[in-house]
Amino acid sequence: MRKIVQFNHTTYENGTLYLHTDQSELLKGTTAAGQIIADSDRYAFVYLAENEEEYVYLYLEESIWPELKKALAEKAAVVAKSEKDSLELAQFIEELDYLIDNIEGNGNYGDEMVKKVENVFLEK
Repeated sequence: MRKIVQFNHTTYENGTLYLHTDQSELLKGTTAAGQIIADSDRYAFVYLAENEEEYVYLYLEESIWPELKKALAEKAAVVAKSEKDSLELAQFIEELDYLIDNIEGNGNYGDEMVKKVENVFLEK
């Protein structure tokens, strides 16, 4: 079964973007895989993490994209955080930057996903 972590809010402190979740059991014992993929059906970026048994999918929904854009611009660290655990998302900035470049104008991701990504990340 696919393990999905969703974030309910973000905070920005001392140059670090914190992604907050109530799903602490899913972050416990999880390590960063250093890869981001797109979920065009849910209009989300998905950071891959893993535990001993499987991948854990950290969903970065459209509602937090403005904060991701700020972190990208400032090359900030990004940390998934629950009440008990935290996980720094290794290679986050490089991966997100690469994925956004790949999505720009690329209909393979679906026209609506391309439009949403361009509107948030590529507007000057």
